[in-house]
Amino acid sequence: MILKKPFSEILPSYLRKTRSIEELIPWLYLKGISTGDFGEALAALLGIEAPGLSASTVVRLKEVWQNEHAAWSKRSLADKRYAYFGVDGIHFNIRLEEDRQCILVVMGATPEGKKELVAVQDGIRESEQSWRELLLDLKTRGLQSIPKLAVGDGALGFWAALPKVFSQTREQRCWVHKTANVLDKFPKGKQAKAKSMLHDIWMAATKAEAIKAFDLFIATWQAKYPKAVECLAKDRDVLLTFYDFPAEHWAHIRTTNPIELTFATVRLRTRRTRGCGSRLACLAMVFKLAQSAEQHWRALNGSSLLKDVIQGIQFVDGLRKDAA
Repeated sequence: MILKKPFSEILPSYLRKTRSIEELIPWLYLKGISTGDFGEALAALLGIEAPGLSASTVVRLKEVWQNEHAAWSKRSLADKRYAYFGVDGIHFNIRLEEDRQCILVVMGATPEGKKELVAVQDGIRESEQSWRELLLDLKTRGLQSIPKLAVGDGALGFWAALPKVFSQTREQRCWVHKTANVLDKFPKGKQAKAKSMLHDIWMAATKAEAIKAFDLFIATWQAKYPKAVECLAKDRDVLLTFYDFPAEHWAHIRTTNPIELTFATVRLRTRRTRGCGSRLACLAMVFKLAQSAEQHWRALNGSSLLKDVIQGIQFVDGLRKDAA
C-alpha cells in the first residue's frame, strides 16, 4: 500500500497528533493519493476505527474548501501590517490539469510576533509576472504598510517583481536554500567541511565577522569548485541583510523554514504521481494544509522589537543603532 513507513515518518510534525480527517485529507491529496484510496490511507494513519470516507464526501469537502479559499483570497488587508515576508513557490507531486503547476505562498510576521498566512496563489515559480500579480493583488486589497524585509530562495521571480510593487522592501536570501544549492556543487567527500564553513558565515556575531568567513570560503574553494563559489558569491549582499535587523529575529529571517517544513512531505522532489488534480482543488488543499500548520508556527523571538522594525528604527549587527 502507499503508506508503508511508520506513522511518525509519514506525517509532518504538526499533523502527528491530529485525529481530524479534515486536517489529514489535504495532506493525502497533495501527497498524490487518489480519492478512492483515502479510506484505506486514513485507516493506516488513524487505525481501523477511523470513520469511513466516501468519494462523494471528499468531493463535497473540496468544494467547501475551494469556496473558503476564494473568499479568503478576497479578504481586505487594510488593517494588516507585516514587518517581514517569507515567500516560496512549491511544486507538488500531483499533476495538475492546467499548465501553471506551482503554488506561490506568502507568510507574514505581524507586529505582535505571530507568523500568519498571507497569500496562496497559483503561478510560475520563476516568473516575475506571476509574483507581480500576487503582490499587486495584496496592494489592491488594502495592504499599504510595506514589509521591511522579504526572505526567499534566489531562484524566485519574486525578486524581479518586488521592487516594482514594494520598492522599499529589502531582500534576504534563504540560507537553507542557498546552503543546499552550494553543497550540491561539491563532491560528497567535501560537503561536510563546506557546510561547516557556510555555517560559520551565517552564525557569525557581526557582519564584519561574516564577511571574513565569506572571504575565507571563497579563497578556500575558488580554484577547485568555482561553480559552488559562484553560487554563493552572486548573492553575497542579500545573504547578509539580516545583520541590519534585531538579533532576536535572525533565526526567523535567515530562512523560509516554516513554509519549507509545512510542505516538506508533499512538495515535488522527484517524479510526479500518476494522479491528476484540478488547479482549484490543489489551491484549496494547500490553503487548508497551511492553515493547519499555521497554528503551530513558532512566534518570533523579541516580538516587542517588531514595532521598531516597522517604524524604520535602524539596527547594526542586531542592535539598535542608538545603542550599538
